[in-house]
Amino acid sequence: MRSRLRVLIADDNPRVVRSVSRLLALDYDVVGSVNNGCGLLRAAEELHPDIIVLDLSLRDGESLGACRQVSERLPGMKIIVFSADDNPEVMARAYDAGASDFVDKLFADALLSAVRRLDGKR
Repeated sequence: MRSRLRVLIADDNPRVVRSVSRLLALDYDVVGSVNNGCGLLRAAEELHPDIIVLDLSLRDGESLGACRQVSERLPGMKIIVFSADDNPEVMARAYDAGASDFVDKLFADALLSAVRRLDGKR
């Protein structure tokens, strides 16, 4: 039997963290959350998630930098950027920083679909 996928959530809004955790918890193990980009790499190294759900608008402004760091240091880890900004230029910057997928926060079901897609690629 295959182990459950491990997910780390990076979002500075506690309500979003709770909602995403509930959405994913039936099928996946939510191993933790961080509320800033600076702590993301450390948490990823300690918790070993398979996927990170990353808010593009963390208050410390380090979302894309953290995405790039994780992608470079932990290349097997997948990152789903979760944002209310679906501007194509913003999406391109996220992919350039190493994101595996980009999901609009207005469509939470799309997040579950993205995680399932990445889970199928393990």
